Amino acid sequence: MSRTRVIVMNAALGPLDYRVPHGMTVEPGSIVVVPLGPRQLLGVVWEPERLGTEEVGDNRLRNLLAVADVPPIPAPLRRLVEWTADYYLAPLSAVLRMALASTSALEGQKLIVEYRATGTVPPRLTPQREQALVRIGDRQGLIRELATIADVSDAVIRGLVKAGAIEGVEVDLDSPFPLPDPDHAPPLLSPEQRAAADTLAAATTAAAFEPFLLDGVTGSGKTEVYLEAVAAALRADRQSLILLPEIALTEPFLKRFTGRFGVEPVAWHSGLRSSQRRRAWRAIATGEAKVVVGARSALFLPYARLGVIVVDEAHETSFKQEDGVHYHARDVAVMRGRFEGCPVILASATPAIETRHQVELGRYREVKLPDRYGAAQLPRIEAIDLLAEPPVRGRWLAPRLVTAIDATLARGEQVLLFLNRRGYAPLTLCRTCGHRFQCPNCTAWMVEHRLINRLSCHHCGHAYPTPRACPECSDEDSLVACGPGVERIADEVAALYPDAKTAIVTSDTIWSPAKAAEFVGRMEAGDIDIVVGTQLVTKGYHFPNLTLVGVIDADLGLEGGDLRAAERTFQQISQVAGRAGRGTKPGTVLVQTHAPGARVIEALVSGDAESFYAAETDARREADAPPFGRFAAIVVSSEDKALADQTARTVARSVPQVDGMHVFGPAPAPLAMLRGRHRFRLLVHATRSLDVQDVIRDWLGALDWGPKVRVAVDVDPYNFL
Repeated sequence: MSRTRVIVMNAALGPLDYRVPHGMTVEPGSIVVVPLGPRQLLGVVWEPERLGTEEVGDNRLRNLLAVADVPPIPAPLRRLVEWTADYYLAPLSAVLRMALASTSALEGQKLIVEYRATGTVPPRLTPQREQALVRIGDRQGLIRELATIADVSDAVIRGLVKAGAIEGVEVDLDSPFPLPDPDHAPPLLSPEQRAAADTLAAATTAAAFEPFLLDGVTGSGKTEVYLEAVAAALRADRQSLILLPEIALTEPFLKRFTGRFGVEPVAWHSGLRSSQRRRAWRAIATGEAKVVVGARSALFLPYARLGVIVVDEAHETSFKQEDGVHYHARDVAVMRGRFEGCPVILASATPAIETRHQVELGRYREVKLPDRYGAAQLPRIEAIDLLAEPPVRGRWLAPRLVTAIDATLARGEQVLLFLNRRGYAPLTLCRTCGHRFQCPNCTAWMVEHRLINRLSCHHCGHAYPTPRACPECSDEDSLVACGPGVERIADEVAALYPDAKTAIVTSDTIWSPAKAAEFVGRMEAGDIDIVVGTQLVTKGYHFPNLTLVGVIDADLGLEGGDLRAAERTFQQISQVAGRAGRGTKPGTVLVQTHAPGARVIEALVSGDAESFYAAETDARREADAPPFGRFAAIVVSSEDKALADQTARTVARSVPQVDGMHVFGPAPAPLAMLRGRHRFRLLVHATRSLDVQDVIRDWLGALDWGPKVRVAVDVDPYNFL
């Protein structure tokens, strides 16, 4: 091959042609370094016939500079990159960048120094040093990591190094991962679980593409069932990928995995340091990493021999990427399984309507687990009508819920109070002049976080200390918190139950797998009586002594007119209800609501999920909404409001006349300003049969909006803000 075509890691550039120097060997998928003007860029060799661009004359070609000493990007992943770019209207290079998520992995062998305890007790054992040694145990890592684990400063760890209590060891960044043993500790499965596990394992052994919906109630043992498919992949010497919706779920899952297979799987998420990402990427590319557990980005890694893909909690909206390439990991996972020729397992207690529809069409095969494992029973769910049984003035817990908490704590059991709102209060205003604290960069209120004494925007991250005086009228002690967040509920719990041990669980307090592991350990040890948490505690956790769940505001998720609002509320409350009564003790769920007659609340109380889903599906069908029709959002943004408005109107005026497609807008987006950019939104509604991507590509491709305006397209949007 004397010339080749390369996709470079620059979304503004198309494919480029280069000469292959004498003695250099490349093939499709080879990762190369290429010159571009005075710069050097990373790129991937691609099949010229799949890109359809004109060839450049040989006399104008420049030489490739180098080839990375790693396996080429496999053909199935290249096809997935093409499909994702085409379906979600993204540049090929933007998608391909996700496959090259560790540039250090392309370099040669590396050594670093990590630290571990020696077992020596230092002569001066301060309380902080003692805490560090106890918490570190037999763990090993960088000084900063050990300090985080021990909850001490870096200086404490360095002091222990000087004292000889912690020593440095040289570590090969590419040291092999231990291999999981499929026969280490086979689980004792019920007959229903065994039948489901055998079905999934047989499909994995057959090594053919087949999508499955593993539909099991909360506590039915879905994890143990799909891990048998992973065991089948291990026996066939193939790799497995398990996607989790939250990084905080990784650590509890690793513990369960280790109990089953004897070693931890390979983790992939944003919390890894660069050396860990490098080691994982190289092991995945060579096929040495047999089981990978990670967030949605793990879907684009270059697996050598993928044998099965599992999407756990497949209904979760966090699988939809909202920045950059707007892909949905659930749907892309199915396509990756198709290109790899392996089964895909979507596991959920509350499957999305889109997934259920695929089952009805016969495209997905359903495997059901209708009962909880062993003696555990589904919890009793009751609604508390807040109009008939209001909380005491200034409080948020209804009397019946307080009585239930009293009884639960008296029995020595644990309580979970759920409110999907971080912080202390969603709005702070001045009672003197009415000033409301709003983010200067977004159309959003600043949320008070009393634990850290700051006002924070949950959209852009802008934050500042909570002022003592109103910035408008300068009146002191006039600021009022409006509405509850989890911190405010925790304050009420502390006032009612001063002797109870309470934990607040949100993304503010559980920001890493290590923090999640600490929380799980405290719950299992009985060191927590009452958990006050957001959606972070609705999934994945198994606490046998947790028997009461209180949903503080069931109506919160129904606000805003979102297409999926009712479905999402049903899923979220069903999931949090599923944390109750997972052991031998019966569970109770009390749902506080102002609308006990709402269809979603009645479905939760009655347990009639099928009727709820049937009614939601009929409403979608009547509106020709997904999965029966298609949506695509076009968001025009600029720091100049007038320019954004003008461009959005230009886009609207040029809408092509196509049968089966309507365009609504432009209108200011509900979040009209985000991170300092003014936003206008158009919504494309098309029939299922229309190739709406081609229409949008041609429509927007003919327009020129200049460098100060961004036009983003979100195919199959989940966020309507």
